[in-house]
Amino acid sequence: MNKSKAIFEKLGKLVEQTVVNYKDLSSEIVNICKSKRDEFIFKMKITSKEETEIIKKRVEKLEKKIDILEKKKTKSAKRR
Repeated sequence: MNKSKAIFEKLGKLVEQTVVNYKDLSSEIVNICKSKRDEFIFKMKITSKEETEIIKKRVEKLEKKIDILEKKKTKSAKRR
């Protein structure tokens, strides 16, 4: 019984580290994509720098609102 408990603890730690690494990797990929997007927009001269900055700020605000709503949704789902 003691050996199986130790195995499950090690397996749990391994899964936890995998999830942490996945989150770090996914956030890094998102950051790379955002920078490539900005680079592309500047090269194509689709918008001016000021317009792009304004749009970025609006998108950031919307992303924050989405995060808040997702957190509320997960909290209410956990309560049920």
